[in-house]
Amino acid sequence: MITVRFAPSPTGWLHIGSARTAIFNWLFARRHGGRLLLRVEDTDIKRSDPKFLEEILSSLRWLGIDWDGEPVFQSRRFPLYRERAEQLVAEGKARRDGEAILFPVEAGRTIEVRDMIHGSISFDAGTFKEQVLIKSDGSPAYNFSCVVDDADMGVTDILRGDDHISNTPKQILFYEALGLEPPRFGHMPLILGQDGAKLSKRHGGTAVEEYRSEGFLPEALANYLILLGWYPGEDREILSMAEAANMFSLEAMNDVQAKFDLTKLKWLNGEYIMKGETADLLPDLRDRLAAAGLSLPEGRGDAYLASIIDLYKIRIKTLGEFPGMTDFFFTDAFAMEEDAAAQLAKPGAKDRVRELAEAVAGIEPFSHDTIETACRAVAEAAGVKAAAVIHPARAALSGKTKGAGLFEIMEVLGREKVLERLRRAS
Repeated sequence: MITVRFAPSPTGWLHIGSARTAIFNWLFARRHGGRLLLRVEDTDIKRSDPKFLEEILSSLRWLGIDWDGEPVFQSRRFPLYRERAEQLVAEGKARRDGEAILFPVEAGRTIEVRDMIHGSISFDAGTFKEQVLIKSDGSPAYNFSCVVDDADMGVTDILRGDDHISNTPKQILFYEALGLEPPRFGHMPLILGQDGAKLSKRHGGTAVEEYRSEGFLPEALANYLILLGWYPGEDREILSMAEAANMFSLEAMNDVQAKFDLTKLKWLNGEYIMKGETADLLPDLRDRLAAAGLSLPEGRGDAYLASIIDLYKIRIKTLGEFPGMTDFFFTDAFAMEEDAAAQLAKPGAKDRVRELAEAVAGIEPFSHDTIETACRAVAEAAGVKAAAVIHPARAALSGKTKGAGLFEIMEVLGREKVLERLRRAS
């Protein structure tokens, strides 16, 4: 059975690049009916922190990634690593240096790796220094512990980033020394920023948690990461994890470095928000409003919030944009944008606002259609275009120049609040 593993180190938050590695391992395992195992590489006792592990596991689940069996912790397997290293010492393949155990590398040979993504790669073993198996403090070296664990866990295929290519020939030497069959290796190009530099915060963030906090949906982020290095064909860009698993193949993976495009990610996220069910978006948006110090007006419940979400889910690219765009629905103490104030300051603007208030005060029902009819009647009576009424009215009601349609905003706000704000502004 095909068995892959994802091996995060709990010394920091889950990086976008690592998340993509986890996703591709998940797709590969599910496509072939195999297993995805989770190994926690926590041999760095000083830097490893439970809070990072908790975040990593939470972010993986949030992205829709599950794994088979219980996680394996390297920190609990030190005796196994020493046992394997002592085995090599007993066989004359390694030597002791105090408390450390070292592995001499035979010079004059070429190590060939048939990479599943890059093809054949050759390494000159003569360029390698003597390799550490066990450090003087008793902890295992990275490459040795990986080999011992991968063999012990039955890993058949290793999919990881290009930054591990240089580790592969060294690990193959350990497989050979231990009399083990090496797994198949596939190294994925790293994610770069749009400028071709290593992905960093200036490109939009590096940790999954950052995107989660900003209001990206897990389905959208996972979808976008899938497209970084793999082409599903059929001119498709929007697809679920399950759909991608049914289509996935390493042959379709690109061997060139992928560039992270925050604009593209926001577009994709906006598509998912727009098509999302309002009821599914509501709990998260309610929490974001609360975090921004906004709450539902007295007497207004989730139906009110849902009506606002319906107006704005086609306009926002992230859930984090929602409170700032809709604050006027929840408080009278909203800020007036400079351009909105300018609309109200135009000659005759306040007269139009006052006339609109009079026109809508008694209309029945108070709905989009009747409000629009009244607005256009005010404009016609004043001999102006409808925009001369709409723009200052929007400013009076929301403090903004952009957003949902004015008539929809007025219907959701309700007659009482609309009249109160229009009269106050005029």
